[in-house]
Amino acid sequence: VSLVGSLAPHIGNLSFLSFLNLTYTNLTGSIPAELGNLTRLKILSLALNQLSGQIPPEMLTRMQDLRRIFLVGNELSGQIPSYLFNNTPSLTFIDFGNNSLSGPIPQGIASLSVLVVLSLEVNQLSGLVPQAMFNMSKLQVMALAGNGNLTGAIPTNLSFNLPMLQYIRLFGNKFTGRFPSGLSSCQYLQEIALGGNSFLDVVPTWLAKLPHLRRLYLGLNNLIGSIPAALSHLTSLTDLNLSGGNLKGKIPPEIASLGNLSKLSSLQLENNQLSGQVPTTLGKNVALNRLLLQSNNLEGNLDFFSNLSKCRQLQVVIIENNSFTGVLPRHVGNLTSQLLIFVASNNKLIGGVPVAFSNNTKLEVIDLANNLFTEPIPESIIMLQNLKYLDLSHNDMLGPIPTQIGMLGNLRRFSFGNLSRLEEFYLSNNQLSSKIPASIFHLNKLIQLDISHNSFSGPLPIDVSGLSQTCQMDLSSNFLIGKIPESFGQLNMLTYLNLSCNSFEGSILGNLKKLKGLDTLDLSFNNLSGTIPIFLANFTYLTTLNLSFNRLEGQIPKGGVFSNLPLQCLVGNAGLCVLDMQLEQAIRSFDVECRVLCMVRHRNLIRILNTCSNIDFRALTSALQVGYMAPEYGSLGKASRKSDVFSSGIMLLEVFTGRRPTDPMFGPELTLRQWVHQAFPAELVQVIDDQLLQGSSLSSHSLNSGFLASVFKLGLLCSEDFPEQRMTMHDVVVALKKIKAEYTKQTATTLLT
Repeated sequence: VSLVGSLAPHIGNLSFLSFLNLTYTNLTGSIPAELGNLTRLKILSLALNQLSGQIPPEMLTRMQDLRRIFLVGNELSGQIPSYLFNNTPSLTFIDFGNNSLSGPIPQGIASLSVLVVLSLEVNQLSGLVPQAMFNMSKLQVMALAGNGNLTGAIPTNLSFNLPMLQYIRLFGNKFTGRFPSGLSSCQYLQEIALGGNSFLDVVPTWLAKLPHLRRLYLGLNNLIGSIPAALSHLTSLTDLNLSGGNLKGKIPPEIASLGNLSKLSSLQLENNQLSGQVPTTLGKNVALNRLLLQSNNLEGNLDFFSNLSKCRQLQVVIIENNSFTGVLPRHVGNLTSQLLIFVASNNKLIGGVPVAFSNNTKLEVIDLANNLFTEPIPESIIMLQNLKYLDLSHNDMLGPIPTQIGMLGNLRRFSFGNLSRLEEFYLSNNQLSSKIPASIFHLNKLIQLDISHNSFSGPLPIDVSGLSQTCQMDLSSNFLIGKIPESFGQLNMLTYLNLSCNSFEGSILGNLKKLKGLDTLDLSFNNLSGTIPIFLANFTYLTTLNLSFNRLEGQIPKGGVFSNLPLQCLVGNAGLCVLDMQLEQAIRSFDVECRVLCMVRHRNLIRILNTCSNIDFRALTSALQVGYMAPEYGSLGKASRKSDVFSSGIMLLEVFTGRRPTDPMFGPELTLRQWVHQAFPAELVQVIDDQLLQGSSLSSHSLNSGFLASVFKLGLLCSEDFPEQRMTMHDVVVALKKIKAEYTKQTATTLLT
């Protein structure tokens, strides 16, 4: 029945009522005090409405026969009247959950000798729980979770007696002390949910005495010690959550094997300090559905995936923020046809995305960001038709975007591609190249697009209007050329647009005046010309604008964002009346320093830093010079362009360390490259040539800006032992150009602040 309006006071005239059920009837307003006239009521349910205000203090005073009362799922507020339950001896069921009730839990509840179910969860109750409530012989359900401010310790065995208890839910409060050992005598317990409190304790071994326990949630407490192997005796356990503590040691093989945990479907051990390798026997828990091991100190390879293929119900695997190494094995393609979420970001994985990943056809989320992947994205990724989120950012992936990526029709959050339902798209900080596929700009549900800090080249498509819902777009730090398409003016949802550090040319389009919702616009470090459009001063929400280092000229508009625009957001435009010759001189310091270095040693290498124009430059080195020779030349007697890359890398390290590979400190046990590699990146100050740090802007800017780290990283990548692991000479030039651009930008910013 769907009713409208409030509960009329006249309902109190129905004195013969014994059953009143007004559940989910759209009632509003307050509970009338006259309801207390229904003295014969045995069951009262006003659940799942929009009732508000306080519970009438006298409502239950004359309801001595009341068995069950349901006020759950309303908007009731204020305190529960302290004597509300003083004359309801027959109550077996109380559910006041999901309201906004505050204050303490009434002492009178503990006197309800036949009470079976008590649910006060998801309110705003506070203070101590009446100690007598832990000594109720009939109570089967105690649900006080999600109040936030219930405090104190749970009593010990001497005053803890809940022999019929099946469910105890106290999570999301501020309980302290140790876990109540009295629970060990509750032989009917099926669920213990004590997470999200301030308990300080080990994971109790007495838990093994509870044969019917199905769900155990102790996470988000101050857990200490290790995971006891005794938990493997919990034969009925389906859910184990020990997350968010300070647990140390290894994952016990007993937990990660078939043993008696044949029903375990959810294992959550995330956000601890667990270490060592994941037991390969983990896959013997064949009912496993969720595996969450993220944010620990776990290490080793991912060989345990081979057995996870036996877990045919597996849907979620999250192992991010650990120290896993090696490649992502092909076994990930055999995990299960039910797999929905796979997250392995922030590890030390190498290689690439296995082609076999496409076997997991139901996958919706793949997050492999912040690893050490270098291989191109496999074309097989297009077979994941249900993919909604793909993040491959912050790797060193090379190559183009797969040409058929647009076939991923359901992708909503993505770091990489052209997908009709994509909402978020992140591919930043890789080494991806080629043109940006035009199909990306037809993703009419895309909200965020970030493919910055790559090596994408060429012009943008003429028509980008398909991104009609896009709010944030970052294409910065690539090698994009040509004019900014006029169709940008149709993206009227844009609030953030960053096209900086490219090679766009032409004028700032008048069509951009339609983008009145912009709060950030960065067009710096391009080749834009013409005047600054006056309409930018009329953008109400525009707070951040950077037009520096272009070829703009003429007058600077007044008002709006220009009223407080910092100088560094306009410098580097010769035609504007803001030039500071001292600054212009400082901006050229990078080139000056390179010329000084050029006079010292390795003229060819420094010329690359200065001009970044010679893509081939075979003659970078003398490959026969001792210490510069690529390993394959010595072992196989043959050289290639990758051998030249090796020699270039060694010379780059020599220039910035001041030490030759033939220095007496180097020998069979320690090479120049090994010496730098050991210091990279945290201890680079120990290997930098002191002369470079004297009287040079390197000392004041580069250590903080990452310039030197980028240079040394490039040297190390070029001098890898195996040719196939080295960059191409073209990519070396691309990287050097980006290093120079970032250094110049940082120098300008520092001098102006």
